[in-house]
Amino acid sequence: MVCPRCVLAVEQELKKLTDKPFKVSLGEVTLEEPLPEKALQQFREGLPALGFELLDDQRQRQIEKIKNLLIGLVQKGDMEEHFSLSAFLGSALQKEYTAVSRLFSEVEGMTIEQYFILLKIEKVKEWLAYDELTLNEIAWKLGYSSTAHLSAQFKKITGLTPSHFKKTGNSRRTPLDEIR
Repeated sequence: MVCPRCVLAVEQELKKLTDKPFKVSLGEVTLEEPLPEKALQQFREGLPALGFELLDDQRQRQIEKIKNLLIGLVQKGDMEEHFSLSAFLGSALQKEYTAVSRLFSEVEGMTIEQYFILLKIEKVKEWLAYDELTLNEIAWKLGYSSTAHLSAQFKKITGLTPSHFKKTGNSRRTPLDEIR
């Protein structure tokens, strides 16, 4: 989940099933008490209609947590120039980055770094479409060392320069939570 409407949709689904306190946040539901089996099954069956699924597998939950952390980071657009992905995830997850990275690559078929770049490029597309920030401001917000570095990475991923993408009004964008 990446938006307040997503959180609200899941909250509404849970309210149908329990009057016990719970908390819904980015990709995670915390219940004060476990749902009865019948209610859990109803919840599991109701989520796909909302575009979600219940993850029971520990590995998949870890991957979703990584993705949610990175999506949140990119959405905020507040990265330092020499941002360290390994330090950020190691600290946020309280795990060795090498183990997290290996798990992500095994499950997703790409490295965390590749996924993170795809997220950032989609955010660049969004900001270019809104035409509120200069390319220099976008590069700075996403932690690129220079506009040239951002432009080169953008062209490598999309096949277009940022200025060409902007001129053509290209709307080939993928929501961040759908990047695979």
